[in-house]
Amino acid sequence: MTSAAAGRRVTKGCVTMSDHPAHRPRPRSRRVVTGVVAGTALGLTGLLGVTMTASVSGAATPATPAGWKTVWSDDFAGASGSLPSSSNWLFDIGTSYPGGAANWGTGEIAAHTNNPANVSLDGSGNLRITPVRDSAGKWTSARIESQRTDFRPPAGGTLRIEGRLRLPDVSGAAAQGIWPAFWTLGAPFRGVYTNWPSVGEIDIMENVNGGNTVYGTLHCGVAPGGPCNENSGIGGNRADNSPSLQSAFHTYAVEWDRSSSPEQLRWYIDGTQFHSVKSNQVDASTWKQATDHGFFIILNVAVGGGWPGAPTAATASGKPMLVDYVSVMSRGNGTTPPETNPSPANPPVTTPPSGPAPTGSRDAYARIEAESFDSSQGVQVTTADGVKKIGSIGNGDWALFKGVKFGSANANRFVIRAASGAPNGVSGLVEVRLDSRTAAPVGTVSVGSTGGWTSYREVPGGISKATGTHDVYLTFSSGQSTEYVDIDWLRFDRA
Repeated sequence: MTSAAAGRRVTKGCVTMSDHPAHRPRPRSRRVVTGVVAGTALGLTGLLGVTMTASVSGAATPATPAGWKTVWSDDFAGASGSLPSSSNWLFDIGTSYPGGAANWGTGEIAAHTNNPANVSLDGSGNLRITPVRDSAGKWTSARIESQRTDFRPPAGGTLRIEGRLRLPDVSGAAAQGIWPAFWTLGAPFRGVYTNWPSVGEIDIMENVNGGNTVYGTLHCGVAPGGPCNENSGIGGNRADNSPSLQSAFHTYAVEWDRSSSPEQLRWYIDGTQFHSVKSNQVDASTWKQATDHGFFIILNVAVGGGWPGAPTAATASGKPMLVDYVSVMSRGNGTTPPETNPSPANPPVTTPPSGPAPTGSRDAYARIEAESFDSSQGVQVTTADGVKKIGSIGNGDWALFKGVKFGSANANRFVIRAASGAPNGVSGLVEVRLDSRTAAPVGTVSVGSTGGWTSYREVPGGISKATGTHDVYLTFSSGQSTEYVDIDWLRFDRA
């Protein structure tokens, strides 16, 4: 593993390029960034007709500029201590994706949770993601992903993903090992977890060890090496920001422009472009594989890993990254094309197979007790602390619930009440399938340890649109042979 400190640094105007390690769901940790940096300054006042302010927190999402339309946004309004909207976000739990690389593929050491101590609203219009070290020296933090995985430009248009963030207010020895990020992954990654980097990763903002430098990177192709120089990616950065990234809010954005030829990606901080990647910098097949689909958004603060290095006793605990808002905008006259490779969480609208439609009396929008299944494989009905549930669930198990009525309005979300006392690092998927156990999942959530087999959490997930009456299968998939989840109930929602 090559450290950032060992990387060659080349200064171009106000923009500094350095080798910086690559990241996250990959089998190896970051390396060093190389690439061409576009040092063009494009003020957002002229580009989008808005003015960005670096120091004010808790502001509402800015008004949509002329010529653009808002596709999606979250301004994190809500009571202090509450979790972010489950309609917008899902939680990554533990230290890996099911069947994915350990420690999120980066060597980071914090276990991610949905505990408000690690992830919550602050009551002033901000999201807090807070790394915390306990008395035993173990770190927890949080990582959330957008439920939606379909963020992509309209045909011939432009997509802009933007967020306003203040990085953890630490520097020097107190910041050692702290790694905040605002980034995206290609939709085909969700539910598969082994197809990085070909599906594309766009890092909008990364920062390590409290430095005053923002990094932006595209990952694609194959690893190691390949046309995108993995595990490094094609990246650039901007140093010496004023005020510093830790002392004030800044606006970070990436634009994916399909109106230009060649197609290109552009990175901005506070309206100043600091990096770009054009499609002709790699071969056509690599670009297509990396971009011919939607993306989902991720916010997290990692602790440790190949790029920042391990935290020390001097690393400060309890210093949050604050997120004022995240928005997705588009412009252009085209329409968003259908996904050619839908993710398991966002497959096409499901229709029943030919033959008689299922009949039944289960209400999709009421609790469906897990032990009420019609048939199953591998699961057992148990009772613990007065809760009757299905347990002993591991890879390959399933349960069938016949005749679930969704009605005429689309259901687009499901929730399971789950508990897990699985060992650290053990996790798995809970998948929803309609009418056939071998049909493509219409929804998927990842479940790891919740702190014990009687420590229940409501785990939400998005599903493709479902109407009518269906037989619902819960299927369970894990890369480990260990039992990893008990389920009390499930229900569906119209978010």
